[in-house]
Amino acid sequence: MGLRLKILSGFLILTMMLAVAGIWSIYELTTVGTSMQRLLDDNYKSINAGKMMIEALEREDSAILLLLSGKWKQGRSIIESADEQFQEGFTIAHNNVTIPGEPAYVEEIEAKYKRYKDLWVKPIVDNSRQGNLDWYFQEVHQAFQDVKRSVEKLVALNDQTMYQTASGLKNRAHR
Repeated sequence: MGLRLKILSGFLILTMMLAVAGIWSIYELTTVGTSMQRLLDDNYKSINAGKMMIEALEREDSAILLLLSGKWKQGRSIIESADEQFQEGFTIAHNNVTIPGEPAYVEEIEAKYKRYKDLWVKPIVDNSRQGNLDWYFQEVHQAFQDVKRSVEKLVALNDQTMYQTASGLKNRAHR
């Protein structure tokens, strides 16, 4: 085998190795980009749903205080729209379960919200509850806080998972 053939075969092997490394790099970058997009879509959707539920809960709490003060029409209007908003956010979170352990958080929110809603779905106006702030602070406000904490735990789980996955993807891209 001549020297020219040996040099040429060495360059061909080197060229093949560079081509394989280039293709592999493109594949890895595409995979990282796809993983990052999926991560952002899934977790961000759950985080936004959680924020929507928290906002709805706070509006419901304000509406309950309006009901307690005797402003039935205004309170009922706000509480019904806030309930719809909460249900919309809950449906998004329920249909977007992507993290191990997340179903338990969603079930906890569902159970606590049902208990909370049972307190205000019954008439508050023209009975012993109207103007009864002790009842509000002992039962309703406590139930509101429980649901809100459960939603905040779901948001924190998605936040933490998004951060961990992004860090892992960053390390993977660095390699």
